[in-house]
Amino acid sequence: MITTKQKEERLILVTVCTGQMEFAERSLDELEDLVDTAGGVTVGRLIQNREQIHPGTYLGSGKLDELIEMIYQTRADGIVCDDELSPAQLRNMEDILKTTIMDRTLVILDIFAKHATTHEGKIQVELAQLKYRAARLVGLRASLSRLGGGIGTRGPGEKKLEADRRYIHERISVLKAELREVVRHREITRQKRSGSMLPMAAIVGYTNAGKSTLFNRLTGAGVLAEDQLFATLDPAVRVMETEEGQKLLLSDTVGFINKLPHNLIEAFRSTLEETRYADMIIHVVDASDPQMDLHMYVVYDTLRELGITDKPVITVFNKMDAVRRAQQEVRPSGEAFGEPEMPVRIYRDSRADAVFRISAADGQGVSELEKGILKLLRAQSVFVEKLFPYEKAGKVQLIRQYGQLLEEEYTEDGIQVKGYIPSQLFGQLYE
Repeated sequence: MITTKQKEERLILVTVCTGQMEFAERSLDELEDLVDTAGGVTVGRLIQNREQIHPGTYLGSGKLDELIEMIYQTRADGIVCDDELSPAQLRNMEDILKTTIMDRTLVILDIFAKHATTHEGKIQVELAQLKYRAARLVGLRASLSRLGGGIGTRGPGEKKLEADRRYIHERISVLKAELREVVRHREITRQKRSGSMLPMAAIVGYTNAGKSTLFNRLTGAGVLAEDQLFATLDPAVRVMETEEGQKLLLSDTVGFINKLPHNLIEAFRSTLEETRYADMIIHVVDASDPQMDLHMYVVYDTLRELGITDKPVITVFNKMDAVRRAQQEVRPSGEAFGEPEMPVRIYRDSRADAVFRISAADGQGVSELEKGILKLLRAQSVFVEKLFPYEKAGKVQLIRQYGQLLEEEYTEDGIQVKGYIPSQLFGQLYE
């Protein structure tokens, strides 16, 4: 039996540092993870310090000469720039370096194409890819004629790579019409859910923060959860029930990332609308990541761009098991007692209504998180203490189904109850 394996593209990562070198290094680390997720292998890195990015060639002439030598020495198949390139930058760099030039946006689009599984997800990814290429038809030139098989070529297929500007715009129009129809069906589904009176919480966070793992832990959904960037793209909504019997809808959304392409935000806006209709936001943060603070900023900035700024927020510092392992590794040799001697990191979020430290993988702290969700729901609910005649026993069932029934006592005159209900149900109980 003969097996074949697709050749991994050997790529050199390039960035321009206009601020602190530490941020540039970390951004390249993330780009390396993106390239790995897309199926490539990093064979070199290059950082240039400049006051600003060169408008014509991204890098200065000296670094371009250095890059030519790196390409020769590493036998690289292409270059990936950590910023979105203009058509002129793309064209000029290809002319000078005589190799394939990609940017961060193209790699992210490729990963989305690789992971999109539903009809809606594929439409959204193809729409974002075509918008990206439509603005760069002049600059893409040689890469437009590439056959499939490398990073940046997945998605709609060969027809997209060979298309002229008119075809691409026609295809964009068709996709927009298809997406509007999908969004219409999503709106119908959302209206049915809102009619159920169940409160809803949306899980958001930086990509690979553990959102899907937490989603599975809270709902038992069994959605894909892998240790890689953008493992899941398609949103999922499931019912979660707390130990106290409170039910709520929980939605898992696509992860955010620094320098998330604007076309992707636009394409996935309908998917992210789930967050806008939620009663609360559960913000998942990878507590073991050195760039935790930057990731939190990116999430809040993306939510602001989506117009989601008025929701109660629970911040969940996840992967505390990884934090504990890291602490144990730095324990000085010969130390028999006490905590590891390492800088104490403060896990806090001044923008959140509540903060929890958990490990979604092993369940540590999840019970406390559920209680925190319940407490926030109660703050948004109405407390009810009422005697219902037996002929109106169905009203008590409404509390059981959509709220939280704290006490229930059967008396001669009826059913005496105490509990919490969604505010929109209050009128129905007193009809």
